[in-house]
Amino acid sequence: MKLALIGYGKVGRAFARLVEKKRSAYPFRITGVHTMRHGTAIDPRGVPLEPAFGPAAADIESFLAASRADIAVEVTPLNPQTGEPAISHIRAAFARGMHVVTANKGPVAFAYAALREEARRAGLEFRHEAVTMDGTPVYNLVRNNLPGVTIQGFAGALNSTTKVILELMLEGRTLEQGILEAQRRGVAEADPWFDIDGWDSAAKCAALANVLMDARLTPQDVDRKGIGQQTPAKLIEIDRAGKKVVLVSRARRTKDGVRLRVRAEVLDKSDLLTAVRGTSNLLVLETDLMGQLGVFTIDPGLEQTAYGLFSDVVDIARSI
Repeated sequence: MKLALIGYGKVGRAFARLVEKKRSAYPFRITGVHTMRHGTAIDPRGVPLEPAFGPAAADIESFLAASRADIAVEVTPLNPQTGEPAISHIRAAFARGMHVVTANKGPVAFAYAALREEARRAGLEFRHEAVTMDGTPVYNLVRNNLPGVTIQGFAGALNSTTKVILELMLEGRTLEQGILEAQRRGVAEADPWFDIDGWDSAAKCAALANVLMDARLTPQDVDRKGIGQQTPAKLIEIDRAGKKVVLVSRARRTKDGVRLRVRAEVLDKSDLLTAVRGTSNLLVLETDLMGQLGVFTIDPGLEQTAYGLFSDVVDIARSI
């Protein structure tokens, strides 16, 4: 199974290392890597972990043609306004008859229904386990293990940066100091206000709702308010009252359709959503047949995101 990587940042490199590590059991081969900054590397025998980049391919179609891959792995940075150019990358791969795996929230948050239909018509697979919880099984869990179940809603504490910031502010540190710590840990978006204002959580909320509830919504449809108004004094007062502030992503079905919300909620400390700290994440699904069903991940990192991509590649290899 030949793979073409679109993007080669931290996640892409972690994925390449994992492919190399597991090659004896899973003989995947990366035959092409394409980046806007470093250029393009093509090798039918397998691109090494430190590629010898040449000039960038003229366009994504030229790169995909040269790679002769079976699966395109899209790991470019998120564009929170439109989801491009990742959406176009995925469509180009479909046009060449390639399956697609992505860790980019944009295509799933902005264009999931259309991309799913394009993949179906072409007889291709489109997988995206790594877009929400760093590879923790969510989409594959529902698809493979919950036949006949309808997801009625969900609630999740899904943004690591805001957890880090709120915990430090509770200790009396400033918002700016919290941002610096989140950046030091490598969990903050390039623009940390994307986390603080709730846009990252809104993108994850839309992605989850689009896949699990066929919501056909975008991050702009999320009723969103971040943590920017929180202060150390306010958080300490809330803590003394036995409560905790958590940035929560919620979805629910209504008679008027699916409704999405992101809020810095004041929750009792006994609430399950307050249990995760730091970079850990938690998601609770509301179902018609299984009641409440939860998944969580403790201190995930690049390796877990890479594994989300890897598990999707393995799943596609087994299904074709």
